[in-house]
Parts: sequence; structure tokens; C-alpha cells
Amino acid sequence: MAYDAPTDWSGTIGRVQIGATGSEGGTRKVSYRIGGNGGLPFVEPNDGLTRPLIAYELCDDPAFWSPLVTERLGATAADLACWTRAAEMDFGADLVRLYLTSTRARGFDDFDGIGTAVRTVLESTDLPLIVEGPNEPAIESEAFRRIGEAGEGERLLLGTAEAARYRSVAAAALAYHHAVIAQSPIDVNLAKQLNILLREIGVPHEQIVIDPYTGALGYGFEYSYSAMERIRYAALKGDGDLAMPMISSAIDSLTIKEVRDAPPGEEHRTAVAWEVTTGLSAAVSGAAIVCVRHPDSVAPLRAALEATWGSA
Repeated sequence: MAYDAPTDWSGTIGRVQIGATGSEGGTRKVSYRIGGNGGLPFVEPNDGLTRPLIAYELCDDPAFWSPLVTERLGATAADLACWTRAAEMDFGADLVRLYLTSTRARGFDDFDGIGTAVRTVLESTDLPLIVEGPNEPAIESEAFRRIGEAGEGERLLLGTAEAARYRSVAAAALAYHHAVIAQSPIDVNLAKQLNILLREIGVPHEQIVIDPYTGALGYGFEYSYSAMERIRYAALKGDGDLAMPMISSAIDSLTIKEVRDAPPGEEHRTAVAWEVTTGLSAAVSGAAIVCVRHPDSVAPLRAALEATWGSA
């Protein structure tokens, strides 16, 4: 049975640029403009739109990462530059997402190390970059300033703004012309409220990406899917405060019980299956960017997205 698209859509998802090429003032080989949808993903025409992108997540201190990832990577995980190059050249990611986890081990005051980590990743790949701050309120103001400065001109996507802590990341985004991830806890009204707060302090619509928070499949993802679907419906019906593209990262997909208790030799296969299934489902619900951590998750997720996206 053919799908009949609604005739009452009055809204369009705004576009947000991530990355900047040489002609745009940066050094990336490609820049993306996510969003722009005037209908539901995968069921209405996608002409001229970018398929959901895959961001590979890595960090500057692998001690805080899943053992499955570090086991698969071996010595590569100990070298941030090498890990970054692998994300692009070996795994085939569209973007790289850097988590600054090393501040925990450095006493939370090595701001030079923050800038160095960002520059290392930028120098090791030509892909656009997402940077996740140290998640330590006491140092966030200076940390985000260093992140923003290190990536000036590259149009980074900075995370994460939350209702209780959004001014530092917003200030860095405004000062250095980056975009912001606005994360709310699986609630449509809270997502809208945070977007309004960001816009009230000057962050424009075209610099905001919504993160509705994503649990792993079977561990809260059902709630996330519902929230994402409602956000997309509200935007298409004309709610401009929710008409931003979405990002999804199910960071607990590699640590759930099914993965921990997988039969010997099946741990990696199970982890990838869970991460890919969650990522594909997030894309179907409207995410413009889906994030994964296991190196083997990128290729099958890309194949699934390309096959399904092309059929709309």
C-alpha cells in the first residue's frame, strides 16, 4: 500500500552546518548541512537532503571507554591521532565525535591539554568534528573557551547544553561560530524549553541541534523514540521552537546485560548488533546524526541507512 503523505505539514526542519571547507574558512574536506526535511524520514521524498550521518565516538583517555572497543582497537586506542585516522580511513565514519575524558585523570585543570586534544583530532582527519566537553561544571567556562578557540573556523558541534548548564557552551559557540547540542531528558516540553533558553541568550536557530537523550534498545530507547517522533511531528506542524535537526547517541549500548552476558566469542557481534539496531531505529525516528563507538558498527549501519534512505 502506498504511503500518502500528510497535506497539513506547515513546518520545515531548520538546517545546521557542521564543518567548514577551505572556501568556508575551515580545513575540512566536506561540510554538512543537516536538517531541511519537510516531511517524515524514510517515508516521504528525501530529494536533496543528506541521509542520516554516522559519527564515530572516541576519547582522549580510553580508560573510561568500553573494554570491547579498546580490545578491538588494541594499541590504536592509546594514540589519539591514530584512533582518529582509523575512524575516517578504516571505519568509514562521516564525522568524528571527541569526548574529553582525560580531564578526570589530569586533576581538572590542564586546560592546555584540552586544546591539544582538539587540535590533534582536527589535524588527524579532514572530517567535521563534534566535541563533547569534560562535563565538570567547575571548569566548563574555561574548557569550552579552549575548545572553541582550538576549533575556530572549523564550525564544530559542541556538546552538551542542558537546562542547568548551558551558558558556557553557548558562549563558546557564539564567540567562535560553532553549533550547540541541546540535550533534554526524553521530554518534548523540556527540549522546547531548552531551545528557547538558548535562543534567548543569542544562539540562533541555525546553530542548535536537539539531543532528546537515547537509551539502548530495550533499555529506554522506546521512550526516546516516542519523544523524537513527537518532536519531529511538532516541528512539521509548525512549532519553530522544535524545528531543529536531532542527534542520537545510545552510549549504553555496549554495556547492557545482553552484551555483558553474551556467550564467549559472541561479545563483539552482540554489541555491534545492538548498537546498529539502535542507531538505525534512531534514524527512522528522525535523527540526522547517529553515533556509534564500536569500530565494526559503522559499516553495517551505513549499509542499512543507504539502502533504506534511497527507497524513500
